[in-house]
Amino acid sequence: MKLGEIAKIKIGLVLIRKKAKIKYEIKDIYNLITLKNIEDNGAFNEKPFEIFESNDELDKGYFTEEGDILIRLSHPYTAVYIDESKVNLLVPSSFSIIKLTTSNYIPEYIAWYLNSDKAKKELIKSQTGTAMSTTNKTILASIDIKEIPIEDQKRIGKIQELYLKERKLLDRLIEEKEKYYKAVTNKLIQMN
Repeated sequence: MKLGEIAKIKIGLVLIRKKAKIKYEIKDIYNLITLKNIEDNGAFNEKPFEIFESNDELDKGYFTEEGDILIRLSHPYTAVYIDESKVNLLVPSSFSIIKLTTSNYIPEYIAWYLNSDKAKKELIKSQTGTAMSTTNKTILASIDIKEIPIEDQKRIGKIQELYLKERKLLDRLIEEKEKYYKAVTNKLIQMN
C-alpha cells in the first residue's frame, strides 16, 4: 500500500505568515516543535520547545494529536510518533503531519517504517533541491508501506519504544562517565 492510500498527509504551518511582529499583535502563544527537538533516531530529546507568538488564532490542524506521525521534510527525513505527552504542539512547515485513515496500520509501525533504511533510500532517491535536499507531500504519499499483521506491527512498535528508551539511558550513562572521567583527571592534576 502507498502511504497516501492509508493516511492524510499535511504540511505544517508556514510560520512567517502568522508570526506577530510586535507585542500588540500577539493573539496567542504556542509551543513549537523545531528540528532541534527531534533526534535522528526518531526520539524527542530533552530540549525545550520554542515559543511562537502568533498574530492570529491558529487552525487546530497544525497541532499535534496523539497518534500522529511527524516526518522531517529535509535530510535525514526523521519520523517521530506523537504520544499523549507531545500533544498540542505547533508543527512548522519543516515537517509533514501524517494521520492514519485505516485501522490496518498503527502509527508506531508507520513511524518505524519511515525511519527504516528502505524508506530513507526511497526518499533520498526522490529528493529535490541542491543546497538542502528536501521531500514533499507527493513523494511521501508514494512511499510503499509493507502490510503486516497488526500483532507484528505492535511488536515492532514495542521493540522500537524499548530501543529508544535504552538509547536514552546509554546516552545518559555516557554523560555521567564523562563527568566522572573529568573529575578524576582534574583531581589527579591537583594532586601533583
